[in-house]
Amino acid sequence: MNENKTNINWYPGHMAKTKREISEKLNLVDIVYEVIDARMPISSKIVDIDDLIKNKPRILIMTKYDLCDKMVTDKFIEFYKDKGYIVIPVDLMSGLNVKKILDESKVVLQEENEKRIAKGLKPRSIRALIIGVPNAGKSTLINRLVGKKSAGVGNKPGFTKSLSWIRINKDIELLDTPGILWPKMENQENAHILASLSSIKEEILDTGALAVFILKKLYELYPERLKERYGIEELDDDFIEVYDMIATRRGALTRGGVADYERVSDIIIRDLKNGYFGEITLDRLK
Repeated sequence: MNENKTNINWYPGHMAKTKREISEKLNLVDIVYEVIDARMPISSKIVDIDDLIKNKPRILIMTKYDLCDKMVTDKFIEFYKDKGYIVIPVDLMSGLNVKKILDESKVVLQEENEKRIAKGLKPRSIRALIIGVPNAGKSTLINRLVGKKSAGVGNKPGFTKSLSWIRINKDIELLDTPGILWPKMENQENAHILASLSSIKEEILDTGALAVFILKKLYELYPERLKERYGIEELDDDFIEVYDMIATRRGALTRGGVADYERVSDIIIRDLKNGYFGEITLDRLK
C-alpha cells in the first residue's frame, strides 16, 4: 500500500461560468458572505477570492463549528480577526450564531440606510452574495437563515448549479452561488484536505491515495484517535500491515479471509466523513 502521489485537480466548466457571473452581478450586492469549513479554515478558503469580490465588505462565516477541534479553530478565528475580518463561527445543526450574521449585515449597511432616511427615502433591504467551496454548508446555512429545515440539501459537492436570488426576510436578499474551487491547485496538501472532507467529487479521486493521506494526517495530528478507532499505534511507509489490521478489525475481508484493500480505503474515507474520529481540524497555522 505505498502512497500514490496522484495530484488532485477538479475545476469543472460550471465553476469558471460561476466566477464570470459573480463578476457580472457584483455591483448588485452590498456584502459578501464568505463561507469556509471550520475543520479546514485555510484549505477551504478560495485562494483568489479577493480578485473575485474586489473591495466589497465581507463576513467570514465558519460553518461546521460543532464538528471542528475548537482549540485549533479558535486560533484561526483570532488569526482572521487580526487581519480585519468579521468572523462568525456557526453550528448549522443547532443554529448557533446564525442570527448574528443578519445583525452584523445590518451594521454594515446602517450608514447607507441612515443617508436614505435623511433624504426621506425608505431603508432598503441588504443584498448579500454567499460564496464558498463545494460542500461547505452554504445550502444548509441558507435554510437556517430562511428558517427552514435542511430540505433538499445533499452532502455532495456541486449541489447548487446556478446563481439564484433568495429572499431571507424583508431586510435581506441573498444571491446564492454554486461551490467553486480554483483552476490549478498548487498546494496539494490543501487539495487533499479538501478531498478528505468532501469538497472534491469522489469520482475523480484515487481512493487508495486519499485514504493513506487521511491515515498519515490523523497520525500526525490525532494519533490517539487512530489508536482508538483502529488499534493503530504507529505508521511506517508500508501500509499493508495497517490495512490488514483495519480489515480484520472492521470485517473488510474476502471469503478467503484476505483483506479487501479497496473496502478498507472506503472505510477510512467514510469514517472521517461521518465524524467517527471526533472533532477535528486538519489545517494548522504555521
